[in-house]
Amino acid sequence: MKIDILSLFPEMFEGVLHSSIMKKAQEKEAVEFGVTDFRDYSENKHRKVDDYPYGGGAGMVLKPEPLFAAVEAVTEDETTKPRVILLCPQGERFSQRKAEELAKEEHLILICGHYEGYDERIREELVTDEISLGDFVLTGGEIAAMAIVDSVVRLLPNVLGNTESSVLDSFSTGLLEHPQYTRPANFNGLEVPEVLLSGNHAKIEQWREEQALLRTFERRKDLLKGAPLTEHQKKLLVKLENKKSKDAEL
Repeated sequence: MKIDILSLFPEMFEGVLHSSIMKKAQEKEAVEFGVTDFRDYSENKHRKVDDYPYGGGAGMVLKPEPLFAAVEAVTEDETTKPRVILLCPQGERFSQRKAEELAKEEHLILICGHYEGYDERIREELVTDEISLGDFVLTGGEIAAMAIVDSVVRLLPNVLGNTESSVLDSFSTGLLEHPQYTRPANFNGLEVPEVLLSGNHAKIEQWREEQALLRTFERRKDLLKGAPLTEHQKKLLVKLENKKSKDAEL
């Protein structure tokens, strides 16, 4: 995969893209990063990329010319149009499902904005996706781009040491991940659940399934509406609902 990031502050990505999993992913040739300062494509001698909004109002708006030119430059040798992603609080809320979708692409371009907003022609003609991390506003799109890049790259083949790690992540199954334990089995009187020490893999998987459902029920019940539950999980969910109702009556 190739990922191009268009930013006014490319230095912000130096540590993120050259550390930990992102560094290993490049060493394994699973991904290639390009970070472009789109000021370089300004037609203004002062490298200006923003201007006052027509009609008046507070703040400055990013001009279309530098971003259109920057995207054209990073795609000049391509015959197919890549996914061009605008980081914007008005966009679709980012999710694990979206990360899995984007991980199937060959080329992603992420546009990091600043100031009051974007010239609307950028939305209408240049981008394919608008993505937001959540219902809050950041100073710029760089932090959002870092989060999206990290979540997508870790899903690429052979990037993680254990191929099952990303498959069993929270949200990938539709549920939050089950509780995890490691050595020692007893820490300050706090013991690991006995089933995990039993060596009975069938019982361990059953326990994990039940715990994942319980944790999701307690913490993120909203996720259960769209989760692909098995018949066994549906029965467990009914039991949890009944128990909750009884507890509420007491």
